[in-house]
Amino acid sequence: MKRAKLTVIGAGNVGASCAFWAAAKELGDIVLIDIPTFADKTAGKALDLAQCGPVERFDCKITGTSDYAAAEGSDVVIITAGIPRKPGMSRDDLVATNVKIVASVSEQIAAAAPDAVLIVVSNPLDAMVYTAWKKTGFPPNRVVGQAGCLDIARYRTFIAMELGCSVEDISALLMGGHGDDMVPLPRYTSVSGIPVTQLIAKDKLDAIIKRTTMGGGELVKLMGTSAYYAPAAGTIQMAEAIIKDKKRILPCAAFCDSEYGVGGYFVGVPCMLGAGGVEKIIEVEFDEGERDMFANSVAHVKDLVALADKSL
Repeated sequence: MKRAKLTVIGAGNVGASCAFWAAAKELGDIVLIDIPTFADKTAGKALDLAQCGPVERFDCKITGTSDYAAAEGSDVVIITAGIPRKPGMSRDDLVATNVKIVASVSEQIAAAAPDAVLIVVSNPLDAMVYTAWKKTGFPPNRVVGQAGCLDIARYRTFIAMELGCSVEDISALLMGGHGDDMVPLPRYTSVSGIPVTQLIAKDKLDAIIKRTTMGGGELVKLMGTSAYYAPAAGTIQMAEAIIKDKKRILPCAAFCDSEYGVGGYFVGVPCMLGAGGVEKIIEVEFDEGERDMFANSVAHVKDLVALADKSL
């Protein structure tokens, strides 16, 4: 049977962590690609990770390069390339810079791996997944953004910390854009089937939701850089669902047209992920407050996309 192949674009903290989690799960052969300036470092990270194989007992070929031809035949390609927001940099500046990077990367991916499913991690996520879709020309079901899997992991972690229970028993849902505009849904959150609203007082649950929406900023303050272990873990959760055709229902930035009345944008919604990429979008019922929050989040996504369009 043909071994699966996974390519990660960008060998920084997030990209290298993606390669690590993918190797640990033995998802298939792995290619790390970065710009020629970092070619030696990228090759070194790949070699270092390959040497974990005998200890951790995974068998896969791991390659580090700057040559996009190495991505040929990839089942999944993950884009982590881009720069983090720096002090004094406006949102417009960040979008303009990363649009150019992601656009260039996407065009090279389309040429090297035209049949791959594309997972975008680069920020601002909602604008970058749109950019990748436009530049690859891939059908929208084969382009998806990673944000919800990270955000929901933070949400579940904070709930578990409050209750002192296992994170494995928590099921949760959040939707919308990535960042302050995300929409956690306590009505769809439970602990071993018990509604979380019966277990945590409203003021404490509101504080958990606020901490979730600010989760990225909290880590930047603590570490001086963006998170990477959890974003990579969320990304590989998606990649595994696609490579193994698991049909998992996960919150992802997926293309919604008639769904939720979005009208042709990538927004965070529950999706079924399988070999075809986004195989189904699940539409949940909102109450009036949730509907308003989701509409507000979608409006901000549209603003980001408008900024991206100016640079495309």
